[in-house]
Amino acid sequence: MFSIFWHLFFFDPIYNLFIFILNHVRGGDVGIAIILLTILIKVLLLPLSLRAAKTQYAMHTLEPELARIKETHTGNREKIAKETMEAYKNAGINPFASILLTLIQIPILISLYFSVSRGGGVALPNINTALLYAFVPAPETVDMIFLGIVDIAAKSLPLALLAGITQCMHTKLTLPVLAPREETAEPKSNFKDDFARSMQIQMRYVMPAVIFFVAYRFSATIALYFLISNIIAIGQEYVVRRHIPTQGLEKKS
Repeated sequence: MFSIFWHLFFFDPIYNLFIFILNHVRGGDVGIAIILLTILIKVLLLPLSLRAAKTQYAMHTLEPELARIKETHTGNREKIAKETMEAYKNAGINPFASILLTLIQIPILISLYFSVSRGGGVALPNINTALLYAFVPAPETVDMIFLGIVDIAAKSLPLALLAGITQCMHTKLTLPVLAPREETAEPKSNFKDDFARSMQIQMRYVMPAVIFFVAYRFSATIALYFLISNIIAIGQEYVVRRHIPTQGLEKKS
C-alpha cells in the first residue's frame, strides 16, 4: 500500500518531471536539469514559503502578547495554550506553516535522489522507461558530468561546502539576534530562556553542519538541491523583508 502511494504521488511524478526537463536541456546535463527542477519546485511551493516567512515575522510582533499571556496565567497550561492559539488566530498566523513546508520537501528530496541514483531500479544515465508517462520520451543524451566538471552521481566536497555555507547564511538571516545574558550578582536559571538560546545556537551552527554532512554523504545531487534551495530562500527572505512592515520586529543579524 505504501509503495503504491509513494510511486503514485511522489516518486513517479518527480521522476517524470525530471526526465521531461532533461529532454529540454542541451546536452542532457543532469546537473542543469536538477537546478531547473529545484527552481520549479520552489516556484510551486512559493505560496507556502511566503506564508511561512510572513508567519515568522508576524510571530515576533506577538512576543509581548504571548509573554503577557504566560505571565497572567502562570501554571495554567490549558489556559495559556488556549489564549496563545486565539492570539495566533486573531493575527492570522499559522504556527505550523514552516513545519508543513519542511515535511513536504522531504519526500521531494528523496524522490529526486532516487531518480538520479536508482530510478526505480535503473540508475542514470540509464532511463527506466517502464516508469515514464506516455507523453514523456526517454532523452537521447544523458550527461552525468555537471558543466563538464562535477560527477552529479558522486560525492562533491565543493558543492557540499557551498550548501552548508548558504544554509548558514539563510539561518543567520532568519533568526533574531541572541539577547545577551543578564549579569546579576546571583545568576538566575531560566529554563525557557536557556532552551530558546540552545535551540538558536543549534539552528545557527548545527543545522548548517548537518546540511553539509547530508549533502556530502549522499551525492552531488543532494548538494546541488540544497545549494539552489538556499540561494532561492535567501533571495526570498530579502523580498519578504521589503514587503512586510518591520516596525516592532526584532532586528536581525
